[in-house]
Amino acid sequence: MYRYTYDEAVNKFIDTVYRLALARTKSPENAEDITQDVFLKLIQHKRGFDSEEHLKAWLLRVTINLTKDLFSSSWFKKTEELDENISVHIEEKSELFYALMELPQKYRTVIHLYYYEGYSVKEIAEITKASEGTVKSQMHRGREMLKTILEREVSNGDG
Repeated sequence: MYRYTYDEAVNKFIDTVYRLALARTKSPENAEDITQDVFLKLIQHKRGFDSEEHLKAWLLRVTINLTKDLFSSSWFKKTEELDENISVHIEEKSELFYALMELPQKYRTVIHLYYYEGYSVKEIAEITKASEGTVKSQMHRGREMLKTILEREVSNGDG
């Protein structure tokens, strides 16, 4: 049985959880709320973990579930986006980051887990509860969409 303290888990995985929540929600505020909720669920979690990797996979699965819950909530469905003229501070301001944010959520998720978190296709399939074929397909389509977005920005003189 893997032993950890809550503080160790937060310090080690808070950035990972936040980045995935941000990739899925495209909202720093929602990502912060979800990150907080993930670690509240960890406090409430009564069963142990087999390894540090098991803990990390559990945290990412909870993050995915909480973002799904957010998008299906009646509160979220009744909200409107803020005026785009409002400045929001996002720490990762690369062209690739913004292009990734333009992708549909299912593609953002698998690409984030693969490239930013270093998970294999098999591990992503387990975390997202999808087949390996689905994950491969989503990664392929996501990469193609990213390529199109980045090429469009270059041709528009933005890059």
